[in-house]
Amino acid sequence: MSFPVCATCGTQFAESAKPPTACPICEDERQYVGWSGQTWTTHEELGIKHKLHLDQEEGLLTIGLDPAFAINQRALLLPTDAGNILWECLSLVTPEAVAAIKARGGLDYIVISHPHFYASMVEWSEAFGGVPILLHEADKAWVLRPSPQIRFWSGDEHRLSDTVTLIRCGGHFDGSTALHWKRGPHEGGALFPGDALQVAMDRRHVTFMYSYPNYIPMRPVDVQYIQSRLQGYAFVDLFGFSAKRNIIGGAREAVNRSFDRYLKAVSV
Repeated sequence: MSFPVCATCGTQFAESAKPPTACPICEDERQYVGWSGQTWTTHEELGIKHKLHLDQEEGLLTIGLDPAFAINQRALLLPTDAGNILWECLSLVTPEAVAAIKARGGLDYIVISHPHFYASMVEWSEAFGGVPILLHEADKAWVLRPSPQIRFWSGDEHRLSDTVTLIRCGGHFDGSTALHWKRGPHEGGALFPGDALQVAMDRRHVTFMYSYPNYIPMRPVDVQYIQSRLQGYAFVDLFGFSAKRNIIGGAREAVNRSFDRYLKAVSV
């Protein structure tokens, strides 16, 4: 018995005697099945072939897989007044990463933006004694390894403290979530939007896609909804889904320009 991990999206499944016949996340039009067909690994096999790379970005601990695996997102440790939050998740947990986080005060929550980054979220929770995993209830159907540690929140906002708010943006997934941190890591605050807003390669704009690998644009009505949801939230920095893909300084203005640019580009 093992907990299969999809080799294309990195999602860990519930315990089974043999891997499933398919990965629903990869068969969805927002993702894809690997060109060699559906393949599987396990957390134990990942630990043999990969390690976790720990780094610092703007004073935050970041964690990623080395060599790259699956979608290749990174996780960040946010030391907020709501507690230490692991933002996003990875397919591998290692003793070194656990020790590094414990040395910084441990972990109080795991918060994930959308199903493509659920990864081995239950492994991470259990490594810290069963910390809560916060997911939006609109994406409940995409949870492929259930756990009592998963806590579903509802509505358009969920405040964890006076300075930390989860915002349902929708668009990419119905429950796509951004985290707004009013006081950090720099004065002026930061937005952590997952894939609801994707930092462009010029790191001066963001863009909006229903499917990034399959190049399906997001509907204008969904982009306008995200725009309305983010009104009133100030931030100077925006942290993207992968290493160094951030907008540091002037991020609020960059996002405003990007809304205008995108909606003009897709108008008819």
